[in-house]
Amino acid sequence: MRRADAALGRGALAGDLRELGLPPGATVLVHCALSRVGPVEGGPAALLGALRDVLGEGGTVVVPAQTASNSVTSRAFRAATAGLTGPEVAAVEAAIAPFDPDRSPSEGMGIFAEHVRRQPGALRSRHPQTSFAALGPGAARLTAVHDLACHLGERSPLGALYAADAVVLLLGVDWSACTAFHLAEYRLRRPPAERAYRCYVRGPDGRRVRRDFRASDLDDADFPLIGRALTDAGGVRTGRVGGAECRLVGLRAAVDFARGWMDEHRG
Repeated sequence: MRRADAALGRGALAGDLRELGLPPGATVLVHCALSRVGPVEGGPAALLGALRDVLGEGGTVVVPAQTASNSVTSRAFRAATAGLTGPEVAAVEAAIAPFDPDRSPSEGMGIFAEHVRRQPGALRSRHPQTSFAALGPGAARLTAVHDLACHLGERSPLGALYAADAVVLLLGVDWSACTAFHLAEYRLRRPPAERAYRCYVRGPDGRRVRRDFRASDLDDADFPLIGRALTDAGGVRTGRVGGAECRLVGLRAAVDFARGWMDEHRG
């Protein structure tokens, strides 16, 4: 029996992942709050090693690598500039670093996601706001397409993950973090309205380039409700990795269920 304060190693983490039901050879989209696991000997490297031990050589690990502050139309930017004058807001916008898929760190995705992004051989999709990073044999295919006007839709890594029959692992986070539900929004009978977006990227010559575009106005406010309904309907495996509550579900099942729920419950 484990002591509550004992640091978990790679082997113990792998054992918990196997008991949860993570299948060998799978493509897994991981949303993770490593601090919820408890003390981990080796930190995020140990968790990545445990995942790869369970998945084997055929498995691919995918993580969100988002950069919300890159956009002046994001919640993060609006919160950071609330109460500022027009010139002050313009100064903050002028200081935004352009997105570089090879160098820009992810923001608010947790230390595990950033660890995966920085691994040799990891690949990243090129959306300046909602990129994903992947490590494993499926990485190139999963990150190859990410249209500017498609944050989390068909022509993003989520569309590729759906096609690959991936699984979603929520490790120490709740359903509000489940980006897969956003793919369902693009498939609704009445998809979300579009709105204007603006962000900045590093151009081929290294200069900062502004990108203005229109895309769906996505909404995650009801994700916890969808997650609870999905769990009640069955098909979600629950358990613990260390001290972290975890959920494991097929991405297709999650998206298809969310689409039906949203069609019924959203106005």
